[in-house]
Amino acid sequence: MSTLQTTVTDKLAVIALDRGRSNPINHEMVKELSSCIKTLQSDDNIGGVILTGKDGFFSSGIDLIEAYQYNEEQCREFWVDFLALQYDLVSFKKPLVAAISGHSPAGGCILAICCDYRVMAEGEFIIGLNEIPVGIIIPQSVFNLYAFWLGQHKAYQYLVEGKLLKVNEALDAGLIDEVIAPRALMDAAKKKIKTYMQLDTVAWSQSKLNLRKELINKLKTNQTDTLNRMLEHWWAPSSRQRLQMFIDNLKARTT
Repeated sequence: MSTLQTTVTDKLAVIALDRGRSNPINHEMVKELSSCIKTLQSDDNIGGVILTGKDGFFSSGIDLIEAYQYNEEQCREFWVDFLALQYDLVSFKKPLVAAISGHSPAGGCILAICCDYRVMAEGEFIIGLNEIPVGIIIPQSVFNLYAFWLGQHKAYQYLVEGKLLKVNEALDAGLIDEVIAPRALMDAAKKKIKTYMQLDTVAWSQSKLNLRKELINKLKTNQTDTLNRMLEHWWAPSSRQRLQMFIDNLKARTT
């Protein structure tokens, strides 16, 4: 796979996002991650999965520079698959731990909150969902996922503000579960996931699915109407202008 690196040791799979410096999420990454997680789901030799990034970045979120260039068909396919990926990750029956190696805004945060536990590297990093300031409509499924961890009140406030949190703020809010020095990040993630993997496999997996049943069902709901409104807004001239300005600023910061 060209956007992921996967290694397996002692029944533990590590999926490292590997696309450029900041791991921006494009359609190829979405499809590869979905395929990978489905394969690991059905592999009896895999007992758990750690999802991580690279130093400084877990993922910078959706690759707006590439997504802006998608035609209407490509754009719809991307969003359909990205929403489906959330379902695939949330309904993954085995332990899934996020080792958040750096910045994790927007789509990067979404990948992280699909996991069972989040360890984040300490540092001047941010995490959260800032789609509204960018001009992207937030679907109900993302609110449900955010509220699963933060509670509805806090999730609502953070979403409508497009709030990005510093590491310690995220820990206090319950968005992440542990903060650790970058050099110890993977060791901490492995320690946590091995505590899950040592428990009765059937009891753990079925209990996870039971505890997430309401969330899983919400993510399974047909989101065609929401997607249609998202895409209508995406292609509106005012939205295209706002996205172009955001992309220009993004390019200026990275050159």
